[in-house]
Amino acid sequence: MKMGVSTLFALLVLTLELFMSINVSAAKPVKATAQVPAEALLSFSHYMKTCPQAEGIIQQKVVDWLEKDFTLAASIIRLHFHDCVVRGCDASILLNHRGSERRAYASYTLRGFQVIDDIKAELERQCPKTVSCADILTAATRDATIMAGGPFWEVPFGRRDGKISIAREADETVPQGHENITALIQLFHEKGLNMLDLVALSGAHTIGRSTCLAFKQRLANFNGTRKPDPSLNSMYLNNFLKKKCQKDSDLVFLDAITPKTFDMQYYTNLHKKLGLLSTDQLLKSDMRTGPFVDALGSQPSLFESQFAASMVKLGNVQVLTRPNEGEIRVNCNFVNA
Repeated sequence: MKMGVSTLFALLVLTLELFMSINVSAAKPVKATAQVPAEALLSFSHYMKTCPQAEGIIQQKVVDWLEKDFTLAASIIRLHFHDCVVRGCDASILLNHRGSERRAYASYTLRGFQVIDDIKAELERQCPKTVSCADILTAATRDATIMAGGPFWEVPFGRRDGKISIAREADETVPQGHENITALIQLFHEKGLNMLDLVALSGAHTIGRSTCLAFKQRLANFNGTRKPDPSLNSMYLNNFLKKKCQKDSDLVFLDAITPKTFDMQYYTNLHKKLGLLSTDQLLKSDMRTGPFVDALGSQPSLFESQFAASMVKLGNVQVLTRPNEGEIRVNCNFVNA
């Protein structure tokens, strides 16, 4: 395959990124000190003595739920992302009270809460007051990805659950599919993630669905032009999207070609102007992110390796790990009494 200079450069960056991916020591938990970053206190052996069956319970429950409804895989991944970009990966998205992130406009189509509740209930039966909701959601996301055909990655544990959840913060922070690339790059930068992470994590749109409301501005009168978005494939627009979107609440697969398989088809679609959300298609056309789209779409192993590395980074965003931070919720929906 012949590649341009920009694609080769992106491949070089990808290779470096994979080699420099965050390594969390699996051997011994790090002693908590003021100088140690919070994510460095996470450990693969965190539950080895207190709840060694935790990962197995999470995995089996995810398998059971996804066998009944495969669309929950994308829902759980999205739930994890919504959690981590607001106040970090602290399970604040799960808190269910008036004015919480869960009640925000940005969260109105979120699903998968019942999966996490089911896992938590079983863990409370077997290991009371031990496994955090934040760790459950992070591990369940990995297992849901695997069930959908995606890559495996090790999940370090030790996150604690936040006590604060504010709807306004979710509405002001969570991307809604119509932002510009500069805004997305800035958001990711604020979370310790880079442009490569942005493009790699967007690859999760290889599965999942969107409401027509999220992209209807592309179908007609785009940016006040009274015409459709010119970056949208006309056959896809006229023969599929216009017929599919009769109501704002109608659902459309983010990947029109292989919607039930976790693969790199998402990036191939962008080359054909088949990106459903405007933010998806802009990743290809923007000169800063376009080379990464080309690189990740060039070979499956590269996408899978980078997706796994970026998911580890996402799962470590602004985690609460010290004893004086957060708590271990008994019920993921509410802070402890």
